[in-house]
Amino acid sequence: MQEAESVNQRIGESRITNYELRITDSKSPVAKLSIIICAYNECRTILDAIAQAHAVALPPGWDKEVIAVDNCSTDGTREMLQAVDIPGVRVVLHPHNMGKSASILTGFREAGGDYGIIFDADLEYEAADIPRMVEAVTPGKTVAVFGSRTLGGRKIYLYAQNYWAVRGLTAIANLLFGGHLTDIATGPKLVRVDVVRALNLSSHEFDLDFELPCKLLKNGHKIDEVAIDYHPRSVAQGKGLAGWKAVRTGLRVLWIYLKVLLGG
Repeated sequence: MQEAESVNQRIGESRITNYELRITDSKSPVAKLSIIICAYNECRTILDAIAQAHAVALPPGWDKEVIAVDNCSTDGTREMLQAVDIPGVRVVLHPHNMGKSASILTGFREAGGDYGIIFDADLEYEAADIPRMVEAVTPGKTVAVFGSRTLGGRKIYLYAQNYWAVRGLTAIANLLFGGHLTDIATGPKLVRVDVVRALNLSSHEFDLDFELPCKLLKNGHKIDEVAIDYHPRSVAQGKGLAGWKAVRTGLRVLWIYLKVLLGG
């Protein structure tokens, strides 16, 4: 019982000063945002990620909820999430490891908001950027706003191969689907919930990260971008895409592009 109280106090009180950017005084929300946090073995950062998302103050008229989806973690993350009992925070536990894309789809399926945003549990991105992405939304009209790590010519990657791979894959997607994106591989993607549900997205591993923007563009939806902060991890810190794995991932992304282009 004491452990559960400690977890909830940490989420309820941690980092609120740093992330509460403005106070909302509107009594009638114009829209609601579902902040979707997908986790697999993120015991070091999951509670901070939830705390930051929970403390974010959105522009006037916006309401929010936090949905944390655990993908059958084995490092204690699942037990931490089971102890969370905070108003506005919901926890969903997958019965087995279903992949990141499945976790994102679960979040959008459970979302009670008009818009949903993907917020990574590893804290490579900052919750403080969420309000600025929301500011770019005109409720009912805007379909998608992506956070870009490269907008304005920025190069904030640790590894040159990752930077150039993202630039190359983004350019190919723009060419194939008529987009004007600068960072297709970004984590924070804010999208209208009803649109996501209608796109028939794949739940295979990480496919959705690239399939979502391609299908949005293919269906004629505009994707706006907002510059965001990024704190990339090294391989030693658990960075997943490096070396041969990064090459295989790039080839997989090209296959996703082809599949979407051909109507899959």
